Amino acid sequence: MKPIFFTFLLLAQISWSQSPLERLENSPRHHEWVNLDPSGSKIQSFLVYPEVSEKVPVVILIHENRGLNDWARSMADQIAEMGYITLAPDFLSGKAPNGGGTNDFENSDAARTAIYALNSEEISNTLIAAVDLAKKNPAANGKVVVIGFCWGGSQSFEFATLNPSIQAAIVCYGTGPEDDEVYKNIRIPVYGFYGGNDNRVNATIDKSKAAMKDNNTLFETEIYQGAGHGFFRAGEDPNASEANKIAREKGIKRLKEILSQL
Repeated sequence: MKPIFFTFLLLAQISWSQSPLERLENSPRHHEWVNLDPSGSKIQSFLVYPEVSEKVPVVILIHENRGLNDWARSMADQIAEMGYITLAPDFLSGKAPNGGGTNDFENSDAARTAIYALNSEEISNTLIAAVDLAKKNPAANGKVVVIGFCWGGSQSFEFATLNPSIQAAIVCYGTGPEDDEVYKNIRIPVYGFYGGNDNRVNATIDKSKAAMKDNNTLFETEIYQGAGHGFFRAGEDPNASEANKIAREKGIKRLKEILSQL
C-alpha cells in the first residue's frame, strides 16, 4: 500500500505544480485560434471547447492588464473544463511594436502600458464582435456570459451597461463604472469576486451596490478575507498564501454554481 500512496502523493504534487503552459499542453480539450473583426481590425482570440454532448453557453473571458498570457488561456481552459465553450480575445492584438499581440511585447510592463492606451470604443467593439461570434457558434446554445479579471473585471462590469443580450457579467476584482447614470442601463445580474486585502478595488463596491440597488438589478458580491488582488491567478502558485489558495478554491466553486444556474 505504501508505494501506491506515495505514488498518489507524487502525482498530486506534479498536478499542483503544473505551470499554465503545461496545463494547456496537457489539456484534452480542443483549442484553436480565431479572428474577430471589429471595425476592420483583426483580434486574435483563443477558443476552447468542452468535452460535452450538447449545446452549451459561451463564456467570454476578458484577461487581466497583462494581456492574453498563458495564465489567461489556462483559465479559459479551466472554464471549458466546467462544461462551457470559452472565448478569450487578445485585446492587445496588433498593438505590439511589430504588429503582434500580447506575447510579442518585451515584457508584462510593456503589455500593461499598451492595455491602458486602449480606448473604450476599441474594447466595446471587440466584445460586441465576441458576443456575435459566440451566438453564431453552432456548438453553442445562444447564451453568453462575460467574465473578467482585474482590468478585465472592470471591462466586464462596463460591458453590462452596454449589452443587455448577455445573460450575466462576472467581475473578478474589478471596479464598477464611475458614472452613476450608466448603471441604469444594466438589465442583467452582476456577480463580484473580491479579495479582502484589496481595498483599492473594494473601496468602490459600496458605490456600485447602491447604484445597482437603485436600479433594482442584482449585484451579488463575495469578499474572501485575507486574499489579495488577483487571487484566481496567485492562488494557483505552489507558494501561494493559504488565504489566496482558499479564495481561489471557494471562487472556483462559486463560479461553477453561478454558471450552472444560467
